[in-house]
Amino acid sequence: MWEVWEVWEVWEDGEEIFPPTLPRLPHLPSPQSLIPNMFLYLSKLLPLFFYPLGLACVSLIVALVTLWKRPRIAAIAITLALTLLLFCSNAWIAKSLVRSLEWQNLTPAQIPNAEAIVVLGGATKSAFPPRPTVDLSESGDRVIYAAQLYRQKKAPVIILSGGRIDWRGSGSPESADMATILTSIGIPSQVIIQEPLSLNTYENAVNVRKILEARGIKKVLLVTSAMHMPRSLKIFQRQGINVIPAPTDFLVSEGELQELGSTPKAAILNLLPDTDNLHQFTTGLKEYIGSFVYWLRGWL
Repeated sequence: MWEVWEVWEVWEDGEEIFPPTLPRLPHLPSPQSLIPNMFLYLSKLLPLFFYPLGLACVSLIVALVTLWKRPRIAAIAITLALTLLLFCSNAWIAKSLVRSLEWQNLTPAQIPNAEAIVVLGGATKSAFPPRPTVDLSESGDRVIYAAQLYRQKKAPVIILSGGRIDWRGSGSPESADMATILTSIGIPSQVIIQEPLSLNTYENAVNVRKILEARGIKKVLLVTSAMHMPRSLKIFQRQGINVIPAPTDFLVSEGELQELGSTPKAAILNLLPDTDNLHQFTTGLKEYIGSFVYWLRGWL
């Protein structure tokens, strides 16, 4: 059976301790309990206005509002939107930004052994119809790579960390979805430990640290997407965890960089707007914004 570790909650008056998964009597949420949820919501909402597509949409809305009475402002807004989309969706810019993150913690030729493999959530899609079972998402390499490391005997235990944000649909925590994938490809269920409560990378680190302390584990391999690794590594190290980075899910390789300017035609074509490039640029920008916000909160 899968082993599920849960972080127990203590009421502020210190009178009651219980797992958060147990049913509670109906009550109005306290202001203290609303603060983390509000921060989580705002951390997902506010950065959207700093991403290229969001800024372009805001600029176009400004252009629509000012088109008749202030055509000069409308023209500036339209120019800004067009510049953003053209600049952020060409391969040269997008891949350079992604590379600046992904290549910070490259895997050594010989990965050292550790006492556990920690896998961060965000790699699966729950088994909602018409899916017959749990699917791997774009970041699904995390789960496959963790299985490979286990079979290479790099660590005897796999810790899966990830909950489920309520406004993104109900269903199993990400840790359970990842466990489903791992057991389906032959990883023994008894070596899997689930941490199903964390909703962001900071909570991943805090909750995993408690599991490590309870089991006396000192050194771990941290598996997450290469672009997400710089922020994740700093957060885990700030928690005092001895972490060996094991990045996967690379979006930019040496071959892809060489292809950018391999021929004059390729160099020109890679300047043209492309939705995949826009997505990569946005994801990279998201990581930089996330690192800045986490630094402000003292989590890095």
